[in-house]
Amino acid sequence: MPDNGLRVILVGDVIGRYGRRFVQMALPLIRRKFDPDLVIANGENSAGGIGIIKRTADELFAAGVDVITGGNHIWDKKEAAELLQHEERILKPMNYPAATPGRGALACTSRRGETVMVISLQGRVFMEPVVDNPFTVVDDFLQKNRVPIVVIDFHAEATAEKQALGFFLDGRVSAVLGTHTHVPTADARILDKGTAYQSDVGITGSLNSVIGMERHAVIFRFTTGMGRKFEVAKEDLVMDLTMVDIDPASGRALRIEALRIFESRYEQQLA
Repeated sequence: MPDNGLRVILVGDVIGRYGRRFVQMALPLIRRKFDPDLVIANGENSAGGIGIIKRTADELFAAGVDVITGGNHIWDKKEAAELLQHEERILKPMNYPAATPGRGALACTSRRGETVMVISLQGRVFMEPVVDNPFTVVDDFLQKNRVPIVVIDFHAEATAEKQALGFFLDGRVSAVLGTHTHVPTADARILDKGTAYQSDVGITGSLNSVIGMERHAVIFRFTTGMGRKFEVAKEDLVMDLTMVDIDPASGRALRIEALRIFESRYEQQLA
């Protein structure tokens, strides 16, 4: 890590019990090896592969996650509304209607003592139409809340929308990192004005699956058009994460690196 840099890690979408289990196994070693100042994880699929509950959130926090970001499935479990109302470390997408419970941003203190503004934001292209324009919502928020270090989890489907937001916010935030598709993209870079960017961080779950779910049921639905209950896949677990080093004074990104940790050899990778 560059001298005096602040290190933030975003863990890709954690899928169900097996994703949580791998976080519990690997995150302590990740902390020891990379010494991050703040760890964020997208946890909207942590309960049964869809939604979040207190128990799954508590497991992620106990494993070493500091902030959990959300997305379109954040309220899919009944108890999530009350959970988000009382647990400030779990974020809903900022651009959901104001009537929805929870908050979309959290000013948290890193392990080094700096303030890091973490924002959860959701796209609109190929997504639920109920959310407000993410560009205007985050623009208004940033004008009213001026903090040097800002990290955004942009939970969106379309890479064009994600790229556009990255360029729109270049130089105004430290990082724009995408989630939602569960497939990591090979475009991690620092934009011209100093914002770290990646279209999608990826998945924490089964690589031998369809975006974290047992593939046979998904293939059955595609080939027949008939519904079948999806189950969280458990084989060949991976953890995709993106690490960003940030200059705490300017908020500019100094370095970005996307990593994939394999369950089959995570101890060797993290030694």
